[in-house]
Amino acid sequence: FKVIGFVMSYLKFACLFLLLNLCLAAEQSHAQKRPNILLIMTDDQGVGDLGMHNNDVLKTSNMDAIAKQGAEFKQFIVNFNCSPTRASMLTGRDNYRTGVVGVTEVSHLMKSSEVTIARLLSDAGYSTGIFGKWHLGDSYPMRPSDKGFQETLIHKGGGIGQASDPPGNSYFNPILEHNNVRKAFEGYCDDIFADATLNFIDKNKDKPFFAFYATNLPHFPLTVSDKWADPFRKMGLHELNARTYGMVANVDANIGRLLAKLKELGIEDNTIVIFMSDNGPRTKRTKNDLYPDRYSMNLRGTKTSVYENGIRAPFFIKWPAVIPKGVKFTNLAAHIDVMPTLLEACNVTVPKDLKLDGLSLMPLLTNKVNNLPERDIFIQGHAGSEPFKYFHFTVRGQRYKLISPTDDPYGDISRPSDADVKKMIANLELYDIEKDSSEINNIAKQHPEIVKNMLSKYENWFDQAIKDRGSDWPQRIYLGTSFQKNVQLSRFDWGGPGAYGKQANKYGYWEVFSTAARYQITLRFQKASTSGLACFKYKGLEKNIPVSEGKTSVIFDDIELPAGTGRLQAFLKFDSKETGVQFVDVERIN
Repeated sequence: FKVIGFVMSYLKFACLFLLLNLCLAAEQSHAQKRPNILLIMTDDQGVGDLGMHNNDVLKTSNMDAIAKQGAEFKQFIVNFNCSPTRASMLTGRDNYRTGVVGVTEVSHLMKSSEVTIARLLSDAGYSTGIFGKWHLGDSYPMRPSDKGFQETLIHKGGGIGQASDPPGNSYFNPILEHNNVRKAFEGYCDDIFADATLNFIDKNKDKPFFAFYATNLPHFPLTVSDKWADPFRKMGLHELNARTYGMVANVDANIGRLLAKLKELGIEDNTIVIFMSDNGPRTKRTKNDLYPDRYSMNLRGTKTSVYENGIRAPFFIKWPAVIPKGVKFTNLAAHIDVMPTLLEACNVTVPKDLKLDGLSLMPLLTNKVNNLPERDIFIQGHAGSEPFKYFHFTVRGQRYKLISPTDDPYGDISRPSDADVKKMIANLELYDIEKDSSEINNIAKQHPEIVKNMLSKYENWFDQAIKDRGSDWPQRIYLGTSFQKNVQLSRFDWGGPGAYGKQANKYGYWEVFSTAARYQITLRFQKASTSGLACFKYKGLEKNIPVSEGKTSVIFDDIELPAGTGRLQAFLKFDSKETGVQFVDVERIN
């Protein structure tokens, strides 16, 4: 009887073990059916900077392969600048709703309430990682780790070497942020980001992953090794073009490594690969300037411009198991469509209370429909924290395009006067993009009814977007939380009238939310050429410390900050002249 009892117990255990394994296998099989995602975004690569777009000197075989093995959208619209495009792509929402209207000085900080695709995919069981450029806030609660990315390797601010970076940081051997910890790396920045993406894919090959390879190339400064630039110099290209194309060639080679890795791991068929850029090519910030001989597919404008070469971007998507090869679409699509497209592909439900402006492209990609619903794409942006109606916008439809152009949207600006607004409306331009993609013939005077209709759509969109944005903007930087006890404030994130423009000794303030606690506050600045004062102000608290000639930092010890919101100011004063500091380190000490 003891033997029989033991056998019965063993059989029960074996059946239970088998059942659990079957359930686990079924769960793993279901998970494997969900596609992986490799999202590739370049920085300032124009739609003409591709071999398949008839650029006769630049060969981009790996970028081109994504289109040839999948689909290309030839009328794909993004914002004319970095942060607004990234905010819209990651949230599926117009940039004004996300709080992102510009690229620096508080206008690029995305609202903490925004829900990203990384958050939704992470909640659905995906491994999520970003490698490269974030540009939506360096501090809690705006970091990629706060917005759903589990693995992060990024540079700070809008680019390596900008105001948020350690002085002297370079594209070679850069200092980067790995999972919110500052580290020094060896090698070239794009190779480092590509290596990290490869490692992430390899580590997560057995479960669904979302890898965002967000290279900072070919963004200024045009820093690249001679290995990549020399072939274009030998062709006789202008130095700016040689370096730019060299950077694109470097990225293309790294994309080749990523595509090869997917094939090597046997996951190529069930991986969605997207290639896109964040805006048009960077040149001088005027609407007509170009590099000498820079190929642009005869499109007008540059980065920061509302003309086509500023807002039209390459967009290729392949998914061998689902999307037919070599398909080309002329349907209007945009950055706001990326999130709903991927969510549908991954069978992840959009939360009921989440309002998306974009729509899924999957029905078109899988031949379930022949056309997308007719719609208009609204693009606008500028410097400063306050959106201005009628200033530097476009309404882009499938055929017609209404624009209010501005030569220098990121120069010194203030609220337009009534006379300015009247002039903007009087100078609106209208183009028939289907007949005139180069935007040569302004037909606004011939079609006032179309202008009136599209202007009315813009006005309704602007009013609703500002309403949806709410009052919790600009987004504040949090001080003293358990998520980030030590916060470094930089010029890149400050605001205020003194923060804008080109004056040499400007200074601004930081919009913050502080936890009640004691802090050590360190001001860092360039070597003082004379003696003066270091000043700190916040919520009625004012502290001054003498600064002697040659000093590069001062420390305010044991400062008690109250809880709440306010504007933190830190600056130097020499005689009656005030100038901003480079960094303010706010460290909670209790």
